[in-house]
Amino acid sequence: MIQNFDVQGGPQWGQENLPKLRAKLKEMGLDGFLVPHEDAYNNEYLPDCNERLMWASGFTGSAGAAVVLADKAAMFVDGRYTLQVRTQVDEKLFSYERLEDAGMAAWLGAHAGGLNIGYDPHLHSPTALAHLRKTVKSAGGQLTPLSQNPIDQAWQDRPPAPKAKFTVQPLELTGRDHAEKRAHIAKAMSDKGADCAVITAPASIAWLLNIRGGDVMCSPLPLASLILHAGGMAEIFADPDKITDEIRAHFGNHISVSPEDKFAERLAEFSGKTVMVDPAQSSSFIFDTLQKHGAEILRSLDPVALPKACKNKAEIAGTTAAHIRDGAALTEFLHWLDTEAQDGSADEITAAQALEKFRHDTGVLKDLSFESISGAGSNGAIVHYRVSKATVKKLEIGSLYLIDSGGQYLDGTTDVTRTVAIGEPSAEMRTCFTLVLKGHIALSVVRFPKGTTGHALDAVARTALWAHGLDYDHGTGHGVGAYLGVHEGPQRIAKTPSDIPLQPGMIVSNEPGYYKTGGFGIRIENLQYVTGPAPIKNGERDMMGFHTLTLAPIDKNLIVKDMLSEAEIKWLDEYHARVLTQIQPLVGAITAKWLAAACAAL
Repeated sequence: MIQNFDVQGGPQWGQENLPKLRAKLKEMGLDGFLVPHEDAYNNEYLPDCNERLMWASGFTGSAGAAVVLADKAAMFVDGRYTLQVRTQVDEKLFSYERLEDAGMAAWLGAHAGGLNIGYDPHLHSPTALAHLRKTVKSAGGQLTPLSQNPIDQAWQDRPPAPKAKFTVQPLELTGRDHAEKRAHIAKAMSDKGADCAVITAPASIAWLLNIRGGDVMCSPLPLASLILHAGGMAEIFADPDKITDEIRAHFGNHISVSPEDKFAERLAEFSGKTVMVDPAQSSSFIFDTLQKHGAEILRSLDPVALPKACKNKAEIAGTTAAHIRDGAALTEFLHWLDTEAQDGSADEITAAQALEKFRHDTGVLKDLSFESISGAGSNGAIVHYRVSKATVKKLEIGSLYLIDSGGQYLDGTTDVTRTVAIGEPSAEMRTCFTLVLKGHIALSVVRFPKGTTGHALDAVARTALWAHGLDYDHGTGHGVGAYLGVHEGPQRIAKTPSDIPLQPGMIVSNEPGYYKTGGFGIRIENLQYVTGPAPIKNGERDMMGFHTLTLAPIDKNLIVKDMLSEAEIKWLDEYHARVLTQIQPLVGAITAKWLAAACAAL
């Protein structure tokens, strides 16, 4: 991938397209329409043809939603996008609302009285719809499922659907063949009384069948749908142009292939059968179709989600190798930042391009794992900032520069954030950075018993910030796939409650931060995986912990040593010693010399 820094989205999109959408709604006899970010596969990153929220509003973030009524509209975003939404969405057309705490439902409750509001059942899960439907009904309105999406009808130059060929993921990287995986998942389904399961998450399908695709930017996802039967047989529904002879041979006689447009017809054939479906992942359309034709629905977590999240030895070995390779590229970049970029001449785009080049120079980069968040100065305070030619800033002397980036390699997916001082940092910058570092270290070394969720650990990373009256409005950790999505569930570390315990082999990010609006942003992010359980000396219970995957120096120029405990200094010195041992042999001689100084004991 070569990043595109031309302006994407923006207020002009809403100005041009919102009238078109409203005209189509009037033609259909509707008073409003729900516009989620997600597509029919509930993806975070979308093919261009499914960027409906951007088309209607100009918003390009990876999470959000809108409600469009005849005389008003609202844009809903979470804490990551409160600054970005104001630059991309016209405030004269949309009010800015918070997505958290049932914000969309509350807004509808106040504005939907007497209105008939349409929605596309392919784009909403039953879980997401249930609360909205109840709220709208209580307000005296109604939600109406539509057979045709009005945005698709109004979008005259809509891009075509992607047709990337499926590829086989090698057995030495998956650790288990797809027959073994199918048998394991099928038994778990059967034990719950299911005759089959409908699986629509592209990452689950990719993992289960040991395939990858190219339908979505930054993630090797194959857009398709799957039905897995209790006996282990599977049916995949996908565009025939994506299926090669190699894929057919890989599938063998136990996986049938049908065109994607036959999926709905097949769902209508399960009368009297018990069908497992994830109500948070799969679309309302699937539930409606199964119920209409007499199937009994077993609502359950996607049966692939947990096995996929708990990486096996081959997957851990692969992602470890990917992180070492990626760490060498990142270290070359950090050396460039600490030398050539210190004169204030570089900008956010040239910096992002430099890091991308270092990754390309490995010779094995498949793609970026997401579009780099390259934020200088005040742009660094925009949590999911996306640099463009219209917003680019210089890396000015006396400022902070935040770079959050990652790579997709055949053996693993990386995601890492480093914050670097350009010139001499202020005392405030150093203090805030050290508080974030203390939280990062705390989450690196924490030990916890079996059954602990990420929700229970979230405060560990925030305690030092909280003690100074500071916080951040994003989660502390998300799951990461093995050459799959950079954001993977069901595990997470966040304030939001979770009922999914952390389990051995799960990869999560560790990324506390601090953001001063109009000033600077700080984030320190490593990936780590869950280890154990193992005994602790003189302890009564075995405890699990984390092993850090990411290897790259942390800017010591931003650390106030006196704010760190002896144990924290020991962690940092040991981490840097490990970085030096594993990364120094992989970088050039000049960078190697710089790395030795960057990793010297604090």
